[in-house]
Amino acid sequence: MDLFPEPLPRESFERGPEPGAPLADMMRPRTLDDFVGQDKLVAEGTPLREMIEKDQVPSLVFWGPPGSGKTTLARIIAKMTGKRFVTLSAVTSGVKDLRRVFETAKFERRNGRGTILFVDEVHRFNKAQQDAFLPHVEDGTITLIGATTENPSFEVIPPLLSRCRVYVLESLSTDALKTIISRTLEDNADGLGARELELDDDAASAIAELAAGDARYALNLLETTSGLLADGGRITLDFVKKAVQKKALLYDKNREEHYNIISALHKALRGSDVQASLYWLGRMLEGGEDPIYVARRLVRFASEDVGNADPQALVLGMSAMQACKLIGMPECDNALAQLVIYLATAPKSNSTYKAYGAVKKRIRQGTNPPVPLHIRNAPTGLMKDLGYGQDYKYPHEYEEGYVAEEYLPEEMQGEVFYTPSKFGFEKEIKKRMDYWAKLKERGNDEE
Repeated sequence: MDLFPEPLPRESFERGPEPGAPLADMMRPRTLDDFVGQDKLVAEGTPLREMIEKDQVPSLVFWGPPGSGKTTLARIIAKMTGKRFVTLSAVTSGVKDLRRVFETAKFERRNGRGTILFVDEVHRFNKAQQDAFLPHVEDGTITLIGATTENPSFEVIPPLLSRCRVYVLESLSTDALKTIISRTLEDNADGLGARELELDDDAASAIAELAAGDARYALNLLETTSGLLADGGRITLDFVKKAVQKKALLYDKNREEHYNIISALHKALRGSDVQASLYWLGRMLEGGEDPIYVARRLVRFASEDVGNADPQALVLGMSAMQACKLIGMPECDNALAQLVIYLATAPKSNSTYKAYGAVKKRIRQGTNPPVPLHIRNAPTGLMKDLGYGQDYKYPHEYEEGYVAEEYLPEEMQGEVFYTPSKFGFEKEIKKRMDYWAKLKERGNDEE
């Protein structure tokens, strides 16, 4: 009887890359000795290497930038320890997929074979999804290896993080990338060796520098560049430049276009263009951007560019971020779209942003007077004897709930940080500030 009639999540290592796979996949290292650029982690004698060689690998979280080798290292661990290797993407998988993996892992375990479950972008799983791992990691049904580009201290729930060891992978150095490029040009089986291409030093340096520590990007660029030449040709800097232009992507969340599109979204929102704002949001989400990252930027926009012109913008922003954390993609896309529409059509004000900027500038000047005695905290008798809190006037005991009082140090009195705009709710704020200013002036005249 087939216990698992539905296709299981991808299980592969021994099969190797599929025919026609990208060069970066073809050249994926299969042993620790071939694994370049992370010597601090896997060199002879390192704790992680010894755990792998002794088949004593606990659940792990690999934290590092794109193309640093997180997936490759997980695959090597599975091969060296003889475990089943199952991969899931937190972007496209849910609790149903996890349950099926766990059931299969239990079955395999009864037959004497362990399972390594590799979860790419594990930070994209919401709390409920991450909770589902706990009993199965705890009882050894699976060895979890999670990969993330985000700080796991913030993105992985503490109960799961406490059951894993975190290893940090660094961006690959220029020399490491050049080594990978060289090997690829010499490899006849999986690389470009059969094409007998030559590579100029400045072209190799350019590819390595453009890759910015990302081996996958370097090999993709090398593959694109080599496609411009006939067999036996020479890869020059000019060919690399042409390949870069040809390789421009619709959206690459880790490179220049990522910042271009978030900038476009921010400016469209500030310009109150609903249609453009929705379009740029879609470009990010459909391109695979982390919705939490988008939500954070929108919350920042709610305070920085809407502010108290519409205080509800920040409330809706936090609600949308909570939705992203609890339900994840694709369900949270409408919550973000709702927020974008609201922000684009909200009255705009950067008064809060400017006000706090002025405060920071004032503080950084280094001349920060002490707190005036009458508004100091006085929890002890000695402090009261020293005048702490003396002559403080309690506003609720006065008519209108307001009293003419100074709360800034004497040498700062009269300084203005916040000036409300004339838009939205800030019109009401201005009325209140003007009213209290008149009460204060009247109170001072009566003293």
